Amino acid sequence: MEFENQSFAPNSYYDQHFQCDVVKILPGEYFATTDNTIIVTVLGSCVAVCLRDPKARIGGMNHFLLPSDNSPPFSPISESTRYGVYAMELLINQMLKLGADKSRLEAKVFGGANLLKGVVGNSVGDRNAEFILDYLQTQQIPILANDLLDNYPRKVYFSADSGDVNIRKIKSLHNSTIMDRESEYRMRIRQTSKSGDVDMCLGPIKYL
Repeated sequence: MEFENQSFAPNSYYDQHFQCDVVKILPGEYFATTDNTIIVTVLGSCVAVCLRDPKARIGGMNHFLLPSDNSPPFSPISESTRYGVYAMELLINQMLKLGADKSRLEAKVFGGANLLKGVVGNSVGDRNAEFILDYLQTQQIPILANDLLDNYPRKVYFSADSGDVNIRKIKSLHNSTIMDRESEYRMRIRQTSKSGDVDMCLGPIKYL
């Protein structure tokens, strides 16, 4: 599969359902494209933002979560917030390089599930969802659709060209891969934040 765009860590495979190659992104990754490409990710407590410039037909997706701390998600002094802003800027800047106009960007947001039984309120998923809704409102990027919170993982397919989103709700987990992957990712970004490396990452929704 050839990519004419710049991206971070693209990983492609053939999807039997859509019968085409798709780009899969993992926690901490993003991908933006000018091609007719489907981007897919699997979310637990993480959040994915699907951004699109409908006029230029440029689309992209990221996958991130906030490292936990005691500050509210919107606090300017929060390490979590700084990381979330950085994750969004990576995707937005990449789309601008490809020719998108920030004033035309539209968003669809997904994820923020609470996968830990017995945890009620202020979960990692809650904080991720609160952060991204506040961030997009502050940046005046309209949210065309969202599917946030609840207690199940989601597999999200985003068509960068059309803006269509398909969601598969994963009602039962057969292993701990999603939680293990997010735990490893959370540990990695905590270490990154401490090192100072991160200062400053519509069509209808269809359920499969």
